[in-house]
Amino acid sequence: MFGLRRAERRAAAPPIKPGPAANDGAGQAEALLRRLEWTVIRRLDGLLQGDYRTLFRGFGLDFADLREYMPGDDVRYIDWNVTARLQTPHVREFQEDREIAAWFLLDLSGSVDFGSGAIRKRALLSDFTGVMGRLLTGHGNRVGGMLYGGGATRPAVLPARAGRRHLLHLLDSMRGTAAMERGETRLHDLLDHARGVLKRRSVVFVVSDFISEPGWELPLGLLSRHHEVIAVRLSDPLEMAWPDFGMVVLEDAETGDQLLVDTHDAGFRQRFSAAADAREAALKQAFARSAVDCLTLTTADRMDLALLDFARRRKRR
Repeated sequence: MFGLRRAERRAAAPPIKPGPAANDGAGQAEALLRRLEWTVIRRLDGLLQGDYRTLFRGFGLDFADLREYMPGDDVRYIDWNVTARLQTPHVREFQEDREIAAWFLLDLSGSVDFGSGAIRKRALLSDFTGVMGRLLTGHGNRVGGMLYGGGATRPAVLPARAGRRHLLHLLDSMRGTAAMERGETRLHDLLDHARGVLKRRSVVFVVSDFISEPGWELPLGLLSRHHEVIAVRLSDPLEMAWPDFGMVVLEDAETGDQLLVDTHDAGFRQRFSAAADAREAALKQAFARSAVDCLTLTTADRMDLALLDFARRRKRR
């Protein structure tokens, strides 16, 4: 089981060159956003016909006032407490809150630095944040971030604000956040912290590979009771199945533990695939119990197609 656990995390294969979104330096956030605007955002905005809100559901009604019930009013909006106190039926009135506050809960732990091809999961995380943040701020909405990494005991919080400049600040802060110090990811710490910070109903994107210590399912479910939560799961094909590489050294990206395994062994590859399938099923059950939809992004597939498919599935429901 030690080998399977570590294989699921990271292989010490030949060095992998970072994708275009993984280089540091001045102006990199601006370059990243400009690249995404040309390659992804324009195409998405056209295909969604500007209706980016199809990515969300049931959002935007704020309580406005109370008034006496009139024939024809929807009985679902009767406020029974006020009705009992005043002895006259009263209904609640609502107004649409057109402004969305969106928060990105970003897992920047060591395991997201993995990638078996040209793109690592960390670059995928940056691209998703840039695309979704640009779609939201482009319509006047506010975005904020919580960055879990860098060895800090609490995630860094960037308040939700509007505008391109703030989005660039968020992207630049992500790039400046190194992977955590040695130790396993405690995703429940990030989710618990978010529950204490987010007071007003928001859209919350939890962007992670969900390779973490157990115990994150309960706080995820509690968070979804008050906010619209979308789990954005980062994945790589090599985390699901191993080809025959021969003898390789597997390294846990978060603890540094290493293990030499023989991937030529068909039995090992079968056990690894079985463990990966079991973890996949457990994740689906955890998201279902928490009433959270999951958008899966892989380093091998186009992100715009995954976003469009996700939006269409939610719209059909």
